[in-house]
Amino acid sequence: MTAVLSLDWSQAPDQDRNLGPLCIAWCHAHLIQPDGPRSGEPWEYTAEQERFLIWWYAVDGEGRWLYNRGVYRRAKGAGKSPFVAAVALFELCGPCRFDRWARGGEVVAYGRLKVRFEAGQAIGRSVSAAWVQLSGVSERQTTNTMSMVLQMIGEGPLGDTYGLDPGLTRIYTADGGRLEPITASAPTNEGARPTFVVEDESHHWTKTNGGEALDRVTRRNLGKSRDGAARMLETTNAHAVGVDSVAEHSYLAWLSMTEGRARGSMLYDAREADPETDMADEESLMEGLREAYGDSYWVDLHRIRDEVWDPSTPPEDSRRFYLNQIAAATDAWLAGHEWEAVASVYEVVADGETITMGFDGSRSRAKGITDATALVGCRVRDGHLFPIGIWEQPDGPGGHGWSVPVGEVRSAVRSAFDRWDVVGFYADPAKWETHVAAWEAEYGTRLKVRATREHPCEWWMLGGRTTKVVGALERFHGAVVDRELTHDGSWDLARHVLNARRRPTPSGITIAKDHPESARKIDGAVAAVLAWEARLDAVASGLGQSKVLAVPRRIR
Repeated sequence: MTAVLSLDWSQAPDQDRNLGPLCIAWCHAHLIQPDGPRSGEPWEYTAEQERFLIWWYAVDGEGRWLYNRGVYRRAKGAGKSPFVAAVALFELCGPCRFDRWARGGEVVAYGRLKVRFEAGQAIGRSVSAAWVQLSGVSERQTTNTMSMVLQMIGEGPLGDTYGLDPGLTRIYTADGGRLEPITASAPTNEGARPTFVVEDESHHWTKTNGGEALDRVTRRNLGKSRDGAARMLETTNAHAVGVDSVAEHSYLAWLSMTEGRARGSMLYDAREADPETDMADEESLMEGLREAYGDSYWVDLHRIRDEVWDPSTPPEDSRRFYLNQIAAATDAWLAGHEWEAVASVYEVVADGETITMGFDGSRSRAKGITDATALVGCRVRDGHLFPIGIWEQPDGPGGHGWSVPVGEVRSAVRSAFDRWDVVGFYADPAKWETHVAAWEAEYGTRLKVRATREHPCEWWMLGGRTTKVVGALERFHGAVVDRELTHDGSWDLARHVLNARRRPTPSGITIAKDHPESARKIDGAVAAVLAWEARLDAVASGLGQSKVLAVPRRIR
């Protein structure tokens, strides 16, 4: 098993176009370890933390940040608070802004640190009257990080070197800068002009406790910074799905940017245990904990193991807080680790292979976000699922007035029939009755498995007979849990599958969105279920099996 990392360390940014090395060296020269076995010694980031800083402080050719927002997601106890406390002090006093490119040979003093720069390296400067905020939804939440800040200053050289005036609730600099905690319960922060903000434990930030509103205000404040260099860094454990926390919103925004559905720049760094981790098996659990905690040498993993095994610790909490895995909502149809466990990203479905397809469509909405339209394929011989197309409304302004590109969808269906040997095509006809009828007329004679004798494609899903739907959902769910199918690792498809919520009916469990107007779509999941159902019917008909060549019988 291996850890799941959201950053590819082999693709780390250029360290010359970077203030990360300055941050690492400056903090070592001015800060002390706040606690633990190395308490009082010069501060040192772990190798993993240093790699993150190289990403976070990377600049482009004009000295602008590559990332305007960042999320640092780690397991509980992995040192998030001291890490961001050190970064906050660097933002308060250190050379945390791009100044100019070095010509070569310049020596610049930053307090107790002197740096000789080579040609082409980024030279940093401090921020005049820096304004650093440590944000939380409660005073208790900000106290933890603030206490780390005060301990890092402690008896170390930072206070005297920079003339700091530390108090229990604020730290002031000689040039009028300040570092302060703020909470969602404090008077409105609208209009503030912070130069750097830490949003601490954002998995706790919700609409009900004021965290969502504070996050929106903070991002507006940062966006209007005069030099465009003010930024925000979130720390979080793995969030719970469906709670609508700021951490969840940030994760979904990062996915949207990664998948091209939204524009923006966000650095998202998560280290989590392999989805294959078996919490009931000690060897597997210990390996998973080592993966999740990385080089957090101060953590007693055996003590964490005991917490996981404690009967009073819910399994979903263990996965969230100790394995750093995004935990499913309590009514989730499938959990993230169950879906990830059947990923097979290197599979290639070659042209001409025998497949089945599932389709779930939507049309434009007058209000709310239009549901997605999905076409999913399934290789008959081994049950490998892959999205052929998922069309959904873009996030942000780009989604205004959007409607499903019907012509593009029809073209994708036509291309699929041209490319592969499609033996079954089950489509939920809701709002697409005319198109499904046209597909039946055009491709019906080619289909070897049929939804019904009269209608080879028409397979009513959420609007059909409940017993039929429940049976199809049970078979798909069982195939995932029992690892009888695989999928190509598509984030689009995964997102739709994990958005599905269990809904009990007199006939059994069906699925639905978390609420009717939800932006969390499940159409890809529905299409995957239909593709799998068609595949089961194809296998039952003897299709897709390896063909054995007949050997001519010798005549005597």
